[in-house]
Amino acid sequence: MSRPKLLDLFCCAGGAAVGYDRAGFEVVGVDVQPQPRYPFEFIREDAIRVLDHLVRHWAGKPSAFAFGHEFAAVHASPPCQKFTAYRRRGGGVGDSAPDLIEPVRELLEQIGLLPWVMENVEGSPVRPHVKLCGSSFGLDVQRHRWFETNVPMMSPPCVHGIWKPRFPHATNRKNLRKTVEIGVYRIPLAVQREAMGIDWMTLDELTLALPPAYTEFIGGQMLGHLEAQSAA
Repeated sequence: MSRPKLLDLFCCAGGAAVGYDRAGFEVVGVDVQPQPRYPFEFIREDAIRVLDHLVRHWAGKPSAFAFGHEFAAVHASPPCQKFTAYRRRGGGVGDSAPDLIEPVRELLEQIGLLPWVMENVEGSPVRPHVKLCGSSFGLDVQRHRWFETNVPMMSPPCVHGIWKPRFPHATNRKNLRKTVEIGVYRIPLAVQREAMGIDWMTLDELTLALPPAYTEFIGGQMLGHLEAQSAA
């Protein structure tokens, strides 16, 4: 039995993709940068351009791409550097990063009934219809992320109480951390990979990644919505 296809925009190295695959989707990734470790079919292209032509395809207008109707759902993770905690602390970090959330939202909303999800960091302009935390999935990362979607979904509560101080402290503190800090060289890569549930990425790729557990949860609800649509 064929699995529904999901278009994974701004896919990076595929943390979100693996979650959707586990949920039951066939995943195709799109990113403007080469992604040699992306674990599924990959298209190197500007994600905004692909999304624009997907909208055109669904509207029956001429499209530059020979695909469109085979996709049952869309996930988009626009660059988040402008909204990270480091950016909010000042110092110029993220000042030159693009803010693509509004243009991506405008295009996603034109797709119509096709289920979609847009993800970004806590505090971004993404509408937090779903809020996810590593504690909800037994992971040793907090990594709060917001998900905006056009289909009804539920959020599990945070359970930060599962964590105990047992990981190396941050450089500006002396107390042990309760969670693993991601993207730092002083913590072994293997420890960071295990905390994220990801075993194939480099440190730089891991820094930008979503834990697959998040999108496995999101993808399961998306599939339930698609099945309900088919049965209606």
